[in-house]
Amino acid sequence: MTLPPSSPTPATFHARPVALVTGGAVRIGRAISLRLAREGYDIALHVRRPGPAAEETAAAIRGAGGRAAIIVAELAEAGAVDGVVPAAAAALGPLTLLVNNASEFHPDSVEALDLGLWERHMAVNLRAPVQLARAFAAQLPDGAPGAIVNLIDQRVLKPTPAYFSYSVSKEALWSATRMLAQALAPRVRVNGVGPGPTLANGRQDGDAFARQSASVLLGRGPSPEEIADAVAYLARASSVTGQIIAVDGGQHLAWRTPDVEDD
Repeated sequence: MTLPPSSPTPATFHARPVALVTGGAVRIGRAISLRLAREGYDIALHVRRPGPAAEETAAAIRGAGGRAAIIVAELAEAGAVDGVVPAAAAALGPLTLLVNNASEFHPDSVEALDLGLWERHMAVNLRAPVQLARAFAAQLPDGAPGAIVNLIDQRVLKPTPAYFSYSVSKEALWSATRMLAQALAPRVRVNGVGPGPTLANGRQDGDAFARQSASVLLGRGPSPEEIADAVAYLARASSVTGQIIAVDGGQHLAWRTPDVEDD
């Protein structure tokens, strides 16, 4: 399902590059969409379902001088994913940037593995980004360069078995990021951003999130806008591919374990 962009139509207006941001209407995705709009992009906002958040983000993009189209799709369904890039390109014109931001994040463990959660994590966090990357590369106009930025997680730099299905899906996406960088070069650059504690998840209250954020090396986690800054950098960094930037306050460098004591 595609909601119409503001005028002018893509047939009459191609001055601004076009980005597709999955999960682009809320939380970190909203910050990325608004930052890219300020960078000069028209934005195809993918959402799981239509609603006020999508409309408000689209209005903010238009207020920044860009066009916006809302693309509705359930990324857990492979058939629905196949329609996302064509719908975005039909609404706004050929895409030159893909940001795979949408993600599932649910707790499980090796001991209590939930196969339903495993399948959903793999579908949304791995299969969908790879499907979208393939479709994105295929629609690039002849001679046009493209960029893909995958939102991964700082934990891929320091693996743990916590949130097992989620963590495995993000480890796999990090591997896919590097393989896609190889497979799609030289026309398409593929990179990742590894956020640390940015916003409270649905299982944290304010105090729990504040403690987690304060525990990283720099004493605070990043803001959504800092994640968006990293995405904007990778979108234009023409000599960078196959890399991940951890925007996490140093969380991936945490080294204090029970056997290490303060001096």
